[in-house]
Amino acid sequence: MTDAQVDLDQFRRDARSWIESNLERRYTRGTGVSAAEARTPDEIARNRTLQRKLFDAGWAGISYPEAYGGRGLSEAHERVFTEESSNYVTPDFGAVGLVTFGPIGRSMLAHATPAFLERHIPKMLAGDALWCQFYSEPEAGSDLAGIRTRATRDGENWVIRGSKIWTTGAQNADYAMCLARTDWHVSKHRGLTWFAVPTSAKGVAIRPIVLVDGNAGFCEETLDDVVVSDADIIGQINDGWSVAQTMLVYERRAGEGFMVSEPRELAPDLVALARKANRLGDPIARQAIARAHINDYAQHHLGKRLFAALLASATPNPAVAAYIKLAGGVLVPQRVRLAMEIGDTSVVAWDDDDTEAQNVVDEYLTGRIASIGGGTNEVQRNGIGERVLGLPREPSFDSNTPFADVVSAARNWNHRVG
Repeated sequence: MTDAQVDLDQFRRDARSWIESNLERRYTRGTGVSAAEARTPDEIARNRTLQRKLFDAGWAGISYPEAYGGRGLSEAHERVFTEESSNYVTPDFGAVGLVTFGPIGRSMLAHATPAFLERHIPKMLAGDALWCQFYSEPEAGSDLAGIRTRATRDGENWVIRGSKIWTTGAQNADYAMCLARTDWHVSKHRGLTWFAVPTSAKGVAIRPIVLVDGNAGFCEETLDDVVVSDADIIGQINDGWSVAQTMLVYERRAGEGFMVSEPRELAPDLVALARKANRLGDPIARQAIARAHINDYAQHHLGKRLFAALLASATPNPAVAAYIKLAGGVLVPQRVRLAMEIGDTSVVAWDDDDTEAQNVVDEYLTGRIASIGGGTNEVQRNGIGERVLGLPREPSFDSNTPFADVVSAARNWNHRVG
C-alpha cells in the first residue's frame, strides 16, 4: 500500500505507535501559541533537532508533496497526526513556526517555481530554514495593498528599500517572504511582487518590539538596498496580490494557529486551574469551564467544516477562510478571560516558581492579539459581508488609480492640512 492509499484509521494507528515510541509525553496544555511569544536561540536549536527527527522519520510535511520532502498525503492526515501528538512534546518554534509551515509554505507551493521549491521546501520541513513575512508597514496595515517598500530592477538583480513592521518571529527566522512594489504606475493591487530575502542579508536590520507582557515576538525591519535576484521571486512579477490572496486564505484558516484540536475531555487546563484555586465545586467556575469547552468544540468543528469547503474549491475564497480567523479572534480572548475568572486570586498574585499562574496572565495580556494580528475582527467581518454575503462594498477612491498618484495626492493633502 502506497502513502497515497493510506486510510486515516491505519495512518492514525501508525502515527500513534511512532509518537508513543519516540516523543516525550506532555502533561499540560496552554490556550494556544501567542504571536508575541519569542524563542531563545537555544530553544530554536533544540526544536530544530526535534523537527529533523520528525522529518527523517517521515512525520514532517505530511501533506506536502513528496518531490519536496513531504509525504504527499492529505491535510486530513496532517490533522490526525496533530491530534495524536497533542499530548506529546513536538517542535515548537513559537509563532514563526506557525507562519513557516502554514501561510508561507502553502503559498510557495501554490505559486513558486519547481526550482525555487526544490531549493527551499526540504530545508523548511527539516527545520533548517524558518521563515517570516515582511508584509505590513508603518503606513500599510489593514490596507495591505498600500505598501511602499520598493524593489527596483538593477540589471539581473533587484534592489529592495523600505520598512516593515509587526513581523511575527523575524528574529528567529532565516528567511523572509517580502512584499515589495515593483510598478508604481498601475493601481495599488497590480504592481506588487514577492521576494525571498535572507534575514542575514546585507542591508536587513531587525529590531524586536517589546509588548506589555515583556515578550518580543513582533519585530520591525528596515531594508536598505537589499539585493535579490529573479531566482528569489515567488510567483510572477507584478502579480503579488494573487500570492497575497493565497497567503490570506492560509493565514485566516490558521489551521495551525486558530483551529483547535478536537476537545476529547473537559477543558483539562481549566479543570487543573480550578483544582489549584480550590474551585472545582464552585458553580461559577464550573459554568466557565463548560462554556470554554463548548466554545472549543464549536471552534474545532467550524474549522473542520470550512477546511472541507476550502479544499473542495479550485480557487479558495479568503473571505470564507475569514470565518475561521474571526472565530479565533472572538473565542481566544474569551477563553483567556475565562481562565482568569476561574483562577481568581491564584492568578493575580503568585510565587516566583509558579509558572502556571504566570502563563495564564501572559495569555490574558496577549489574548487580544488573535483579534488583531493577521487582520482585525472588523476586517474579517467586512470581507465576509462583501465577498460572501454580497453586501455593498465600502467606497474606495484609489482602487483604479496609479499608486504613484495616490501617494502624491496623500502628500499634497497632508501639506494642505498642515
